[in-house]
Amino acid sequence: MNVSFTEIIGYSASLGVLISFLMRDIKILRIINCIGCALFVVYGVLLNYAIPVIFTNVVIIIVNIYFLIKPHTSKNNK
Repeated sequence: MNVSFTEIIGYSASLGVLISFLMRDIKILRIINCIGCALFVVYGVLLNYAIPVIFTNVVIIIVNIYFLIKPHTSKNNK
């Protein structure tokens, strides 16, 4: 079976996103998901700049980073 470098990046990205959803800890989920999304960005670039793939995954990375650095507030603060 002849698998290209681009396909390896695509499969790795898919695996990273899939594994992220198996995590119980939300922080670990977001970190692994960011890695998978970053690989999808690379994959989109390798596909001659597949803008929908690149754009969607950049936005997901931004959302993940936002929630990783956002100060945690308690729901019980009154």
